Amino acid sequence: MQIEIICTGDEVLTGKIVNSNFSYISQKLEDFGLSVRWGTTVGDDREMLLRAFRQAGERADEEVAALAAGVDLVLNDEWLARMEMYFQRRSRIMPPNNRKQAMLPITAEIIDNPIGTACGFALDIGKARFFFTPGVPRELRRMLEEEIIPALLERSGIQAVIHLKRFHSYGLGESHVDSLLTGIEDLVPDNAVKLGFRAHYPQLETKLTVRGADAADIERKLAPVQAEVRERLGNFILAEDDQTLEGVILAALAERRCTLAVAETFTGGQIASRIAPLPGAETVFRRGVVARDLAQLCSAVGIVLDDAPTPELAAVVAQAARVQADATHALAVLIDLDDAADAIDFGATIHIAIATAEAVARRRARIIGGRDWVRLGAVEMGLDCLRRHLQGLPVDEKIDFEKV
Repeated sequence: MQIEIICTGDEVLTGKIVNSNFSYISQKLEDFGLSVRWGTTVGDDREMLLRAFRQAGERADEEVAALAAGVDLVLNDEWLARMEMYFQRRSRIMPPNNRKQAMLPITAEIIDNPIGTACGFALDIGKARFFFTPGVPRELRRMLEEEIIPALLERSGIQAVIHLKRFHSYGLGESHVDSLLTGIEDLVPDNAVKLGFRAHYPQLETKLTVRGADAADIERKLAPVQAEVRERLGNFILAEDDQTLEGVILAALAERRCTLAVAETFTGGQIASRIAPLPGAETVFRRGVVARDLAQLCSAVGIVLDDAPTPELAAVVAQAARVQADATHALAVLIDLDDAADAIDFGATIHIAIATAEAVARRRARIIGGRDWVRLGAVEMGLDCLRRHLQGLPVDEKIDFEKV
């Protein structure tokens, strides 16, 4: 099977919109052992679209798809009824222009869109099977995962069940993790387990793609491999599968009926914003204090600044924020930026403290790599230190991104 992805739109072609759809589709297909051979981006030009469709497959220009397939474009009554019902449920009148979303090639097979009005469809053009989707990411992803990937697996002739196991980590680079996991695929015979990575700083996703005859076979093959991954990566694993770092933190706090306050500089509230919007956070998250200036932050939690950022000051800020918010836990992340222009060698010293009524845990680290790199790293390090503290792990374990 040879797979091509064609993305269309002048905004994508000119870079006004980042083409996140392509990377998502490609990564998702790779997770299931379906490799993409080509990727093409075409603007909103009918002749170019027609040429691209005749070469491979794309997303959703119904008229050009029908022309390329040599079939008529007709009103699909089934989808028109679905669209009208969609608007009725929302007490709205469907605009007449929306009818064109139900104009499909006569031989097309509908791909359901349960969260939008534009359906997807499948169509044969020449020797290729085309799957067309809307460009809206959340609609595309739903179609891809629920209908397109199963159809591709069926057409590929792959008889085995495929399962994807994911580990999310912070603090170890991809090459380091690859070295730590050397030989792990050999724990299962017949190449049934494939190791892969997806780096998205500051986290790294380690993926195990497992093939088996059925769910029981998958579980048997996966068990020793995932146990070994957990053993080798140890404290650096922050979450698994669909878990997130902030979700793990919230669950740990909620389970103990604990509450949290946050104080942060330079990160612009990004630490608080990772936790505060989550379902259930209303009973856990008490307050976030954000300031660009350290003196302003200290004043906001009721203390007087008399020194530059230090681990000791971070501890005082964390304890003051905890008391002020009447929380059981507080996280303070103070950032002492270099006095220099943004560059690859620009860095900062990060001071982290986690306060409870009984004690304060501290962490100091140096990160370089530019302002965005420092900001992202500080947010992740602060949250990961809190996760470690809640799990009874050392908060000061050295990481690959840290400079001494």
